[in-house]
Amino acid sequence: MIRKPNEFRVEYKEHMRDGDGTVQLTHFIAGPEELENKGRLFAKITLNPGCSIGYHVHETDAELFYILKGTAEYNDAGVICTVTAGDVTICPAGTGHGIANKTDEVVELVAVIVYK
Repeated sequence: MIRKPNEFRVEYKEHMRDGDGTVQLTHFIAGPEELENKGRLFAKITLNPGCSIGYHVHETDAELFYILKGTAEYNDAGVICTVTAGDVTICPAGTGHGIANKTDEVVELVAVIVYK
């Protein structure tokens, strides 16, 4: 199967996980069945300046971010780190994270959520 960019579903979430601003999600998959029910998200996330995804805990799944563009502040289970293009973050099940764009540039990342 091949999916072209014009077939991706784009979603806008205001105050995602109690974060700031509106986050854009470009979904690459139609649903968990396309990940053999081993995950629920494979998407590009766009954080405009001042936007963030608030801190949240992944109880039964894990989330990975691959930073495509920009610089962001990443909350890694309470430890604040700077992430830039090329970095990968891993949030295992049972831990939490959040991410914020505190710059004047757009931040883009690919996010994958897999089940425990």
